[in-house]
Amino acid sequence: MATVVLSPHNVVNAADLGGHFWVYMQYAQALRLVGCEVYWLERFHPTGDGDRDAAHLSNFVRRLERYGLGGKVILCFQNAADAGNSADREKSAKRQQRRAGALQYVGTSEAEAKEIFRNADLLLNFNHSIEPDLLSCFKRTALVDIDPGLLQFWMSTGQLRIPDHDVYFTTGETVGTPGALFPDCGLPWIRIRPPVCVEAWPYTHDAACTTFTTVSSWWADEWITDRNGLCYENNKRVSFLDFVALPRLTTETLELALYLGDHPAPLKERPAPRGFAPRHPFMTDRQHRRLLEEHGWTIRHATDAAGTPELYRAYIQGSRGEFSCAKPSCMAFQNAWVSDRTLCYLASGKPAVVQHTGPSAFLPDGEGLFRFSTLEEAAQAFVSINTSYERHCRAARDIAETLFDGKQVVETILNHSLSRAAADADLAVDDLARPWTAAVGDTAPKHVEGV
Repeated sequence: MATVVLSPHNVVNAADLGGHFWVYMQYAQALRLVGCEVYWLERFHPTGDGDRDAAHLSNFVRRLERYGLGGKVILCFQNAADAGNSADREKSAKRQQRRAGALQYVGTSEAEAKEIFRNADLLLNFNHSIEPDLLSCFKRTALVDIDPGLLQFWMSTGQLRIPDHDVYFTTGETVGTPGALFPDCGLPWIRIRPPVCVEAWPYTHDAACTTFTTVSSWWADEWITDRNGLCYENNKRVSFLDFVALPRLTTETLELALYLGDHPAPLKERPAPRGFAPRHPFMTDRQHRRLLEEHGWTIRHATDAAGTPELYRAYIQGSRGEFSCAKPSCMAFQNAWVSDRTLCYLASGKPAVVQHTGPSAFLPDGEGLFRFSTLEEAAQAFVSINTSYERHCRAARDIAETLFDGKQVVETILNHSLSRAAADADLAVDDLARPWTAAVGDTAPKHVEGV
């Protein structure tokens, strides 16, 4: 049995983002299903309110226990420089320097945590800002890129510096290919498909479901300056507003569960590059919501509709299908991106109508999954789905099982990561080629907790 430590980013600190939790839980559950022992390692950012933090962490640990990770959660936080009292200030400067910035562990000792790290076969890391000292505790390290195009752009412009890993994976179909519209940063990227744990997302056909939905961010204060020096806004609001008239072209009910608050300040008062000309006028969150509703959209707050992993799953499985847009960078980079959220719809047997993000060698278009570039294409997709709804539902599930089954994805990760480690140790070739599912035998769990 291989031991894998998973290092997600910003899950414990974003407890009301049910979909964000599932991004990483897909990997965790798939790894468990192929027989791995899985630990969850994550950085926590304290609020300064000890009682509140303790309750929050306790709830988070209980949540992970429901998904089979009881006793497998390692949380840590950065120890800030201690202002201290007069006695503290009299301590040696050397000791103060040693304490400042040290990682502190919650619910386990540093020695216990590092023992787990030393014995682990692999660190599967999603955290771009992981400490190099922490990486050095592991025998093998693998970075997983789930922002293809953007990650390479940030790295190439110096906005992001990632410590060295042993292996580099990306969910981007075009990353590292001759046709990519962004650099590969000189790294040997191994392309994988984003996983969905189909056992955790069962087929839930219900012809009575009437609403096409999605769960999405709206404003993330994200800007990109391209290679020609042109700055553009990379927030989801831009793409959705491009298609704001869609409800008037279809009889379908379209609902957006957005992380859209009641922020009273116009967006132009939030940070924006000097001289930037928006594609869509800046307005307050309330004005945005009113604009969408005036065009026929139903708007819900994402934390109400999908604020926990269970609510998120129920919201998706209670939908007729998905309609969603992508960040502008996906179209600019032509990275053939497909959302982890869309895979949850597909696995549940919910047809998806999503924005076209570039040519793909394997993504289908027209059976269970529809990729649109214009208002007319999006509207026609709904017509096609309704002509044979159950057929498209079954096609959606088939796409998830055939192309994105989490077990197949993590087996690829394990074979590349650990087979290379074995090769370095001069192990037999036939041992390297052995499938992980065969190697672990009956140790794999037969079901997934939390379902």
